[in-house]
Amino acid sequence: MFLATRSHPDFAIGPLFVRATVTPALGTTAVDVLWSLVIPPTKSGADIEQDLFLLWPDEVDELTVRGTPDPELARYVEARGYSVIGDGRLPLHAQSLYRMGREAAPQPIPGGAPFVSFVRQGGPLGLTSPATYVRIPWTPLLANRTWLMRLGMGLPRLVRPRPATWVENVFWGPRYTISLTFNDVRGRALFPLYLENRDRVVRLADEPSQLLINFTHTEHLKIQDVFPGTATRRMSEVLESTQVVSAFLEHAQGATPQVLTVQFGYFTGWQSWAPVLFAALFFVLGNLAGPLLTMLVKRVGGKLSGRIHISPRSVPVERQTGTVVSRETLARIAPGSTTYEEVIRLCGADHEEHEQPLAPDRRLLVYRGRKVVPQRRRRFGWLSTVSRWDVEHHEVEITLERNVVQDVQARVRRTHLAQPGAA
Repeated sequence: MFLATRSHPDFAIGPLFVRATVTPALGTTAVDVLWSLVIPPTKSGADIEQDLFLLWPDEVDELTVRGTPDPELARYVEARGYSVIGDGRLPLHAQSLYRMGREAAPQPIPGGAPFVSFVRQGGPLGLTSPATYVRIPWTPLLANRTWLMRLGMGLPRLVRPRPATWVENVFWGPRYTISLTFNDVRGRALFPLYLENRDRVVRLADEPSQLLINFTHTEHLKIQDVFPGTATRRMSEVLESTQVVSAFLEHAQGATPQVLTVQFGYFTGWQSWAPVLFAALFFVLGNLAGPLLTMLVKRVGGKLSGRIHISPRSVPVERQTGTVVSRETLARIAPGSTTYEEVIRLCGADHEEHEQPLAPDRRLLVYRGRKVVPQRRRRFGWLSTVSRWDVEHHEVEITLERNVVQDVQARVRRTHLAQPGAA
């Protein structure tokens, strides 16, 4: 936010460009503030001659010029209860809009722009975030519409890391957030100064003003999100391998904060292949671990099924496979009188049938079945432990001639097993 020296300034800022440049180093971010003044046609540069001031919601670092700090700035903020954490002078240049060649080089303003960074300590809410108060000395070029003033700053905290899991950091690289603002005086350090000097605020003119962020090395850049949605992304027309994210400033917003936020990250060469490598790794591990896991599940599942039995009944429930012909059913089969149809009705159709080519009138029906009964040791509700499994193998052979039963043979073999499926 710009402030004038005198109250109710009758000039405005326009155009205004706040430009940040982000590199993969992600250290101190270089920020340039470029602007000019819009003076009413009834006024001249001499009529409005005065210093300008800039309230910036962060501390500045490194990008300074030689010169002694301005003690008046330090006394001004200290008189209002702030503590100075840094001071110096920022580079200030004037850039011609129409000169070409060597004449187009920016002209440095001697002495630059003095600044002071400060915080407020103590108070009910504790330490505040740092802020900076910059004095921009008057120069006739401020009133010249063919020149843009450029104030350079180095901001160490403009790019902030975004919280992420270690998996995201390893495979996709760290993610960061950068926010450029204008008229942002919501911080506890800046708001009292704005409230005191709100009659000195220099408004934004009806000129094309923008917030811009230049991202270098776009071949390693991944932008995840941009706010506001009206912001645009494009490749720079003059800077090599640079992507520009920009948002226009609305002069009708008055003193309302306007923000441009970008979530981004720089990745290395192998991280660009992370989705493919990640899928390939899971494919290989799946093929290697699948058989091992299947074998482990079968082994553990077999042991558990052999030692644990679940049943709501107090009497053990037997498991039966195949066809087990009971003694009562066998007693109803009479050789010489029982027919094939009666055997099927009594014993069922789940049987083996053997025929002899040399004796087509004779055939043999074989019924096989298996009973498994758990011998429970301890019982806890529906759950009980099993000491062993009693297994009965039943086999019945029925010989028929001309569809009449001639002979019935029944055999039962009993075994004791630790696992129900072991035999």
